[in-house]
Amino acid sequence: MKTWNLALAAALGGTLALPALAAEPASAPAPSVTAAAHAAGADASWAAQAAPADLPPNAVARALLDGDPTVEQARHALEAARQRGRMLDAGPYEWTARAMAQRRSWRDGAPITSDWSAGVERTLRSAGKAALDRLSGEALLRQAQARLGEARHEAARSLLMLWLNWAAAERTRRLWDEQLALAEANLKVTATRHKAGDASMLEQNAARADQAEVQRQASLAANEEAKARARLRARFPSLALSAPELSEPQALVPDAALWRARILAESDELRIAEHALRRAELAADRARADLTPDPTLGVHGGLEGSRAERVIGLSLSIPFGGSYRDAQSSEALRQADAARSALQAHQRELEAEIAEALADAGGSLERWKFAEAATAASRENARLTQRAYALGEADLQALLLARRQSVEASLGAAQARADALRARYRLLVDAHLIWDLADD
Repeated sequence: MKTWNLALAAALGGTLALPALAAEPASAPAPSVTAAAHAAGADASWAAQAAPADLPPNAVARALLDGDPTVEQARHALEAARQRGRMLDAGPYEWTARAMAQRRSWRDGAPITSDWSAGVERTLRSAGKAALDRLSGEALLRQAQARLGEARHEAARSLLMLWLNWAAAERTRRLWDEQLALAEANLKVTATRHKAGDASMLEQNAARADQAEVQRQASLAANEEAKARARLRARFPSLALSAPELSEPQALVPDAALWRARILAESDELRIAEHALRRAELAADRARADLTPDPTLGVHGGLEGSRAERVIGLSLSIPFGGSYRDAQSSEALRQADAARSALQAHQRELEAEIAEALADAGGSLERWKFAEAATAASRENARLTQRAYALGEADLQALLLARRQSVEASLGAAQARADALRARYRLLVDAHLIWDLADD
């Protein structure tokens, strides 16, 4: 009996040791595109900065982004990926227990005997599959972390766009309110002049029509501002709204090449594609390793002949590989090729977006300067015409034309300012320079 127990213990020890012996190190991943971008932009000495005064502060934005449903979804997916990595590290195989009992009878009337046997068995990952599964779990976790960073990035983009859209709409509403005050003042002046005989009923009707049109535009602007506020409030309900005064756009520093390197280095979208390629390559290695079937090793013992005989033994079973495994390996290789092409496509698309954003930042800044110059000239012209009309030196049509030109120039300048700030601030978000995005 002692010999039987020692043999069983030795067999179990050998079974438990086989998975460790079967593990083989896998090849290290190739340097990523984002790592190369980090190296290219390392001399830029980028550092996170406080958000501009016309945007929510970093602490406020951080809380908003952390509470966004899309970010919470990505955070839950990250935890699921962490558990998936634990599964891959542990492997799909479990211990299986087997037991059997039987009664044996003989034709010649010999005594009936009772037999039983019991054992355990487990399939073992061979050909370095355990190491490949562990690396695949790590790549899955990194990809989930990148997805969380991308979710925060997209939420930050939404916050930026909704905030600036509301700020621009609020500024437009104030411009129309100012024009409405002027239109009402012109109507009063025209009515006074009409009573004095210095203005015709035609001029008074024109002033009244101008006031009604400005009222319509002011109402429309107020409605657009309310809708922009509602969209911002619906997406970020905890955000305290106070109308910001949009600052003057500034030129980008340093140069475009450093901005490109920084944004590429901080791109979570590109990291997702890189980790997807890494996972596809590991899956191809795993499928290639699966061409070697996994053996199932077991140990069993029992008693036969009413405990007159003791039995102990080992079992080994190995499935035969076939065309399914070959096709699976070929399919995994093609999936790796597809992931590699997808990474290249993502990089080219991202570089095109960066180039467009940089060009837009420079062009919108120039257009804002032109719009401001036009606004200054048209406002001065409207002021002089208003004074001349009050003194009777200009007719109402000249005043209305000057005011219309001033309104159009002011609205154009406000839109150009918002566009320039939107282009510049989006680069700040994409480069992870504000709202603590670099901490992801």
